[in-house]
Amino acid sequence: MTRDIRLTLIGKPGCHLCDDARVVVQSVMAEIEATDAASRMSLEERSILDDADLAAQYAEEIPVLLIDGEVHDYWRVDPVRLKTALLAR
Repeated sequence: MTRDIRLTLIGKPGCHLCDDARVVVQSVMAEIEATDAASRMSLEERSILDDADLAAQYAEEIPVLLIDGEVHDYWRVDPVRLKTALLAR
């Protein structure tokens, strides 16, 4: 059975923590996809500068990582915690 997992990284341009989070997320995604053919993941990046609702909700917490629309982490993404959460889906 294939699992489709939707990841959303909310941040803004010029945010070094957002850049760090992107690297962690992409690395974990690549690691899982290389060893688990049942997982298909997509990553969408959204900027709080382009969406007033996102800015109002998350401006003080970026970067924010959502897994299937639910907040997983903010400020810093822990790779072990992320991998565990993705494999559990």
